[in-house]
Amino acid sequence: MTDTPGRSPDLAGQDLNGAAGSRPRVAALVVTHNRKSQLRRTVTRLLAEDIDYLVIVDNASTDGSTDFLFDLEASDGRLHVIRLSENRGGAGGFETGLRDTMRLFDPDWCVVMDDDARPLPGAMAAFRTQAPDLAAAGWEALAAGVYYPDGEICEMNRPSRNPFWNLRSFARTLFGGGRAGFHVQDRDYDDQTAQKIDAASFVGLYLSRAAIMRAGYPDGNLFIYGDDVLYTLKLTAAGGNIGFAPWLRFEHDCTTFRRGGGHIHRPMWKVYYNYRNGLLAYRQAAGPILFWPVLLVVLIKWTTKARAYEADWKTYLSLLSTAVGDALRNRRDRSHREVRKLARHIDPDPTALAPGKD
Repeated sequence: MTDTPGRSPDLAGQDLNGAAGSRPRVAALVVTHNRKSQLRRTVTRLLAEDIDYLVIVDNASTDGSTDFLFDLEASDGRLHVIRLSENRGGAGGFETGLRDTMRLFDPDWCVVMDDDARPLPGAMAAFRTQAPDLAAAGWEALAAGVYYPDGEICEMNRPSRNPFWNLRSFARTLFGGGRAGFHVQDRDYDDQTAQKIDAASFVGLYLSRAAIMRAGYPDGNLFIYGDDVLYTLKLTAAGGNIGFAPWLRFEHDCTTFRRGGGHIHRPMWKVYYNYRNGLLAYRQAAGPILFWPVLLVVLIKWTTKARAYEADWKTYLSLLSTAVGDALRNRRDRSHREVRKLARHIDPDPTALAPGKD
């Protein structure tokens, strides 16, 4: 399959979701970098589940993950490992992984996740049983309910509705709701029927062949942050139906994003990706006119956050300025080496790369 970034594969004439009543072929895709202990737990869980294929993108790991996967690949024919020569971040890993999964195996559905996330036991079997009916109901993608290991809702994986497309969400957000105004509510996690959403994370996201046909592939140039939001917004804008299916439960044993409080990015080069990709997502969500007042609001908020970085506030503002400029020019090809140089005085190690979404 030789298509350009973001372009849809040529699946003309194929059954895009699997025939109603048939057993769908399901693949799981995991992107990993230097988290062997988490990866081991995730792979063990997935190989105990009802899946046809397990594709692992190894983002140039140096912690023994490669040897672990090599040994396991020889023992289970469902496992296929893609070894990258350099870390392309979560975005590059998901783009590469989805392309190769569709090219090599052509599954009816592919569920994606980070290396520290995994389905709860039985979730894959439940999905396999329900997939034909869900597809017949018009759902092209489904977002699982994602929880911390202690059972609390994982905030970073809470699906959302675009407030610029949804009047009720817009009103809740405008009148003090903040983030809660456009994300699904706690009570929604108790539902047993799928609810329409506009955006979701790449943890427990089930993508049908029809969804990939419609939206193409994620943009690997984004490296980390926002690639999942941009991709799912793109799918929704193209007419695809994404449902929130909270009964398909996932666990996310994430450590970088703590519950409550603000978030300080370390290493500081992460500031660049967070804000550049965030603005790209705001522009896609708000459209060409409403984006400008949104830009003003978030710039004030992000600029005042500089004081949280104390002695590094100048570096923070430099990264923020570069991120905003690149976002406004829609520049997505700045190399990771360039980004690291912007924060070199406190991040001198050229091997200090991102483990997926952290």
